[in-house]
Amino acid sequence: MKNIKLSFWGFLLILTGLWLTADTFVSTPYQFSALRASLINYTGIVAMGVMSVAMILAVRPIFFEPYLGGLDKMYRLHKWLGITGLLFAIAHWLCTQAPKWLVGLGLIERQERHGASGQTAAGFKYFLEQRGLAEGIGEWAFYAVVLLIVLALVKRFPYRYFFKTHRLLALVYLCLVYHSVVLMKFSYWDGIIAPVMAALMVAGSLAALAILFMKTGQSRRALGSIDEITYHNDIHVLEVAIRIKGRWRGHKAGQFAFVSFDEGEGAHPFTITSVWNDDGRMRFVIKALGDYTRRLPVSLQVDDLVKLEGPYGQFIFASNKPRQIWVGGGIGITPFMARMKSLAKKSDGKIIDLFYTTTSPDEDVINTLRHDAQAAKIQLHVLIDANDGLLSAEKICRIVPKWRSSDLWFCGPAGFGHALRRDFKARGLDADDFHQELFDMR
Repeated sequence: MKNIKLSFWGFLLILTGLWLTADTFVSTPYQFSALRASLINYTGIVAMGVMSVAMILAVRPIFFEPYLGGLDKMYRLHKWLGITGLLFAIAHWLCTQAPKWLVGLGLIERQERHGASGQTAAGFKYFLEQRGLAEGIGEWAFYAVVLLIVLALVKRFPYRYFFKTHRLLALVYLCLVYHSVVLMKFSYWDGIIAPVMAALMVAGSLAALAILFMKTGQSRRALGSIDEITYHNDIHVLEVAIRIKGRWRGHKAGQFAFVSFDEGEGAHPFTITSVWNDDGRMRFVIKALGDYTRRLPVSLQVDDLVKLEGPYGQFIFASNKPRQIWVGGGIGITPFMARMKSLAKKSDGKIIDLFYTTTSPDEDVINTLRHDAQAAKIQLHVLIDANDGLLSAEKICRIVPKWRSSDLWFCGPAGFGHALRRDFKARGLDADDFHQELFDMR
């Protein structure tokens, strides 16, 4: 989380600093029209800057995974940037509309628009001729941005529709690029802000085209077929074994893949619960948490074709600590299942305590965990909420007295993870030693 927070605020500060070096906002005596023009430029710069980076992250560039902590963190940053872009776009629109409202109320007099003059006007004649069209396109694109981002943020909006409508943002973004290039203040090209924005918008436009032509993650795609289906009715958990047809680059324990069982629904991210043995087989354990995952036990059949994309994620248990504490809440046990199978083959020498906490115990699952933990030489602690109470930092520290020499790996409900992070931080655990997957892709 720390890296994406630093990236987010650092990028905003850089854009603001570059704008301040190029704009006359600070040096010009106060005039309403000048202040308004500066705010229009600033809000436009920030809105397009963050939208450009959000568009780049949307194509899942694995280059940034080690620096940002994995694709799950990248998507959290993507979400923050999208919301920030929306807020600055609204501010930009308000700055353009406010004078009309104030004139209508009789609070200010209408200002005459002055075009560029001299050499600048001659050099940018084409852009001057396009201003009216660019303004119109920008206004309608703004309305589309508001609608599409709000839909993306509404959790009740079905994923199968979100999957399709969210892609339209790429087309809207290209319209906003045209709007921004035409209307960017000409004097900005004398400094560094315009070339920086041009580079961001070029990269963002290439990403937008990749999204529109459905090329996202193309080099990491594979086709497979369902080999085996097992459904645990008592806990509403589905196990799906898949055999890869063709090339798969392999994966590490704790990583995930986007899996498409239904073209109409789109790809969903699921943790890979098996280790890669170069035999073309993979396994997923899927909890029924929504309409789509509840339908899977009925809709899936052996030999059905499946599309995969991945692997992604940095929840791969890399650390320099001699001990590790793992906490799996409910279906959050899945990355630890894969890691135990990996350690059973080759130990990393660490002392590991695994806490599995559940409200719906299943003896088959628990017996499998005990077998895998024994094979990997891991101390397993199974806690059933109704019998043992809720797991807390205090309880973990009591069971693992040497917790200070450990880092903690958590996968489970977000609220549970936030509480553990807060309590362990209060006890002195370094923020970098608490690893948590943010398995929320919208």
